[in-house]
Amino acid sequence: MWLNRSLRLLGLLPGPLRAAGRRMVRGSGSKSPDTSLFVPLSPRVSPGPEGNVGAELSRALDKSEALKVLNKFYKRKEMQRLGSESGLDARLFHQAFISFRKYVMEAESLSVDLHIILNDICCGAGHVDDLFPYFLRHAKQVFPMLDCMEDLRKISDLRLPANWYPEARAIQRKIIFHAGPTNSGKTHHAIQSFLAAKSGVYCGPLKLLAHEIFQKSNDAGVPCDLVTGEERSFVDPDGRQSAHVACTIEMCSVTTPYEIAVIDEIQMIKDPSRGWAWTRALLGLCAEEIHICGEAAAINLVMELMFDTGEEVEVVSYERLTPMTVLNTALESLDNLRPGDCIVCFSKSDIYSLSRQIETRGLECAVIYGSLPPGTKLAQAKKFNDPDDPCKILIATDAIGMGLNLSIKRIIFNSLVKPSINEKGEKEMDRITTSQALQIAGRAGRFSSAFKEGEVTTMNRDDLPVLQEILSRTVEPIETAGLHPTADQIEMFAYQLPDATLSNLIDIFVSLSQVDGLYFVCNIDDFKFLADMIQHIPLNLRVRYVFCTAPINRKHPFVCTSFLKFARQFSRNEPLTFEWLCRHINWPLVPPKNIKDLVHLEAVHDVLDLYLWLSYRFMDMFPDVNLVREIQIELDSIIQIGVKNITRLIRASDSISTTTAAGAEDASVYGGIWINERTNVENMNSRDQVYIGSRRIRGSKILGYRGEVYKAEIPGDSLSARLVQQGHLTAELLQQLQEEWAASHGLQTSKNATTQEPSKSTSRGLRKKKK
Repeated sequence: MWLNRSLRLLGLLPGPLRAAGRRMVRGSGSKSPDTSLFVPLSPRVSPGPEGNVGAELSRALDKSEALKVLNKFYKRKEMQRLGSESGLDARLFHQAFISFRKYVMEAESLSVDLHIILNDICCGAGHVDDLFPYFLRHAKQVFPMLDCMEDLRKISDLRLPANWYPEARAIQRKIIFHAGPTNSGKTHHAIQSFLAAKSGVYCGPLKLLAHEIFQKSNDAGVPCDLVTGEERSFVDPDGRQSAHVACTIEMCSVTTPYEIAVIDEIQMIKDPSRGWAWTRALLGLCAEEIHICGEAAAINLVMELMFDTGEEVEVVSYERLTPMTVLNTALESLDNLRPGDCIVCFSKSDIYSLSRQIETRGLECAVIYGSLPPGTKLAQAKKFNDPDDPCKILIATDAIGMGLNLSIKRIIFNSLVKPSINEKGEKEMDRITTSQALQIAGRAGRFSSAFKEGEVTTMNRDDLPVLQEILSRTVEPIETAGLHPTADQIEMFAYQLPDATLSNLIDIFVSLSQVDGLYFVCNIDDFKFLADMIQHIPLNLRVRYVFCTAPINRKHPFVCTSFLKFARQFSRNEPLTFEWLCRHINWPLVPPKNIKDLVHLEAVHDVLDLYLWLSYRFMDMFPDVNLVREIQIELDSIIQIGVKNITRLIRASDSISTTTAAGAEDASVYGGIWINERTNVENMNSRDQVYIGSRRIRGSKILGYRGEVYKAEIPGDSLSARLVQQGHLTAELLQQLQEEWAASHGLQTSKNATTQEPSKSTSRGLRKKKK
């Protein structure tokens, strides 16, 4: 160990020296804050003695002369330079001056010292520069962060995160990296060490993976508990913790000692949103031996991170257990499907379309996508894997990349373009990466499945050479790990800036934060989205922070509305009971009749997940965990019925309804902005806000909405098109009006009329009907 460290210091081992170089480049010096984030406050003017004491001691202030003095002060370059040295850049200097001038010109009486100095300058007995101390005093009332900037910098200094975990640093941990592609047995070997240990923790990226290890461990006679954000399952009937635990990575304890820890899918340490959880586990787990599983692309980064902790990394490499072949021909037609095929899509609308086309060919198919409940995903996987079931085709999103054991012979990429969120929180449409392609393609020909050899191809002929080129590349090394501000850090920030909103605190924190070259600050747009949504609700900072870390899908209006209601009920100190929740979700629910109903049921399942997630953080306020879990299981079964009959649901939906339902997950792709008719907005507070896609609708506006509102991309500039685009008409209502008008004139309309520009005669008819 000491030899290797000495070689690194001498430059013979390059990894950590590269890291040191990046630290010197990116971690040195003070980071200039983004002053556009500094929100000016109204200055607190201390009430003085009654009357204008300054005027009594000198004379009444000539406001016109004072205005000339102030404007001269503002134009002085020397004053702007002094302001810059005090933290006032051009933007802040201007805003502070506007406030200072307003105070001087509008206040009935100024502070005595300011009144006298202004009079002196007006009379020629003083210099305009003498105003600077009084201006700076006012500026620090408008921008209080100027007085505590150094403290804020210290709090937001995220360099050397290894020092955040003293319990882990107190022991010398052994790090074993199991590196290899999918289906190479790397995780299996790590789990064997986990099962053989006296105590252990498994940290996985998905609830399904945690459930799998939980089940596997207990089946092997090793008592193991399950801990996820929404669930706690203890093997001991009295609720005592077992020596082994399987958890989602965000839920792992960094204070509990273990003999063995397993961190799965380590390459997700670079994830723009969740990477911080892998960094925290890697640096903070208190285990004698840590087994890391994942792509070889993360080896160098892990070694560099462990160099900071003084711990060596042993690498064990694995090869794929079964061969995988990239075919020379594309599928091109659904008529060429074979048993064991899996078509991978990156949007729900494609899943709906393909499942209907496959059904018309007399074939049964299973569907799996991200927003389905875990039970439904497992049921669909079981149906597809069952050799006696007639379902032999699977249509799925990249949700199959982790956590499901599937008997797939051939992976078929329907598209190679996938929406993603970059580190800045911006949505991008780009080709899948080599890592993503390998992760998905690797699901074909699993060692434990019926197919011992895997194949991969594309739906379209033009995509095949692109896929072959993507898969031929070497996976780019992972160079940075995610970090995230903790609740304690944000609380310290709030102590310094008590008047700032939580969203603004986060923005300022990230603006001031310093990280070395091995780390980046994870995207916090979801956190800020929730913080803005509940800013008007009176909650203390710690509670507000916890609410904002809740994992919800902000594209579902019903989930966002529920989140608001939960926060408002909590703020009143009124427990959210089972009866209250049932009224909110209109329980009991029935199997879906169309795709829109299915999407709503998925959103309700997410709301129940949100209740359970909050219940483990605020047990007194969310008391009915068992009852909620029972109806969630029942709801899962109802959703399974809908997914089983998904092609019938698609037939029951017209083209607009299908597009609207797809918008729940693909709104930003298709431009759709919609509100489900079962959003339950009638109880919303007028100050509440619902966010849909990138658009924000305040409660006072949304209160008037009852039916479904859909903003469709309708070509043309006709009145009807504008009415639909502006939300005054729904697409369905427009079509109904067109059909009624046509029927009254003995004409026929196309079922797709709402997506076309109406004729002039139809438009005249609509205007006539409106009259």
